[in-house]
Amino acid sequence: MDKNCIFCKIIAGEIPSQKVYEDESMLVFKDIQPQAKVHLLCVPKSHFATLAEMNEEQAELVKKCFIKIPSIAREQGLDSGYRVIINQGADAGQTVFHLHIHILGGQPMGEKML
Repeated sequence: MDKNCIFCKIIAGEIPSQKVYEDESMLVFKDIQPQAKVHLLCVPKSHFATLAEMNEEQAELVKKCFIKIPSIAREQGLDSGYRVIINQGADAGQTVFHLHIHILGGQPMGEKML
């Protein structure tokens, strides 16, 4: 955990969030600035900023996240599809440097990525 990281503070319960799912590996909560009707953040409970920085144990956490995301998406009514995004670095739009996975849906997203 990083005491200055907002996501670490959310995981620790120091900052409130609208939790959708939580287990020993991850926390999924609603984004406070949603970019779609449904915009969730899936955050591994281990602090690392990018995929390039993760170790093997953290890679297993990311794997668990990706295994769980489809059932979370179904529970959120995203049966028609959803988008999964991981921003990597400032040029990609990463603003919180704790790896997190965006889950977006609930509306037609179109083919364009931006």
